[in-house]
Amino acid sequence: MSGITIKDLFDLSHSAAGEYLAGFTWPWEALAGISDFILALGKTLPEDEYHHPTDWDGRVLEDVWVANDATVFKTAYLHGPCIIGHGTEVRQCAFIRGSALVGDNCVVGNSTELKNVILFDNVQVPHYNYVGDSILGYKAHMGAGSITSNVKSDKLPVVVKHGDMQHETARKKVGAMLGDRVEVGCNSVLNPGSIIGRDSSIYPTSCVRGVVPERSIWKDKDNIVGKE
Repeated sequence: MSGITIKDLFDLSHSAAGEYLAGFTWPWEALAGISDFILALGKTLPEDEYHHPTDWDGRVLEDVWVANDATVFKTAYLHGPCIIGHGTEVRQCAFIRGSALVGDNCVVGNSTELKNVILFDNVQVPHYNYVGDSILGYKAHMGAGSITSNVKSDKLPVVVKHGDMQHETARKKVGAMLGDRVEVGCNSVLNPGSIIGRDSSIYPTSCVRGVVPERSIWKDKDNIVGKE
């Protein structure tokens, strides 16, 4: 199943999780260990570059690390384990539920929710997005209202479907894997186990399922064209 491995999707030099991800073949294999990885990584971060913020009651969040040059709005909620990278902006009412590694120069926008995710550097999820049990590659961008759906309606384990082939993830919760520089149009839904190849684009209001090859444009399920 070429085109959907970690090496196919991501330039690992653009994430603090690069070495961690290099230990896996398929991106969904990395989801189970994100929380433990963040806790281990956090303890190695330079104390003069990162700090532990306080919650609304003034308690220090020992399992949350925020770069000193990141901007976190007062109304944002951060739950550990969590790392917010250099130059990143976490905007009003963002809801980070935990197990979130947010890279450098990212935007986590108003009312955006993150849970068990790796966001590579320069990722933008800027307006009303839900990203759960997912990995977003370098410079990936999700338009306003677009979400990753991470649980099937029948609650069975997610299967990644790639043409005539299927890959059992053995996980009930798998969101979407977005390769480097993927663009997702506004109000689109990426169904459980969706994989979007590098440099591909999704039309607004799309309902995506399965694998979108790299350098493609998803117009609808019967109309996926290559970029020139």
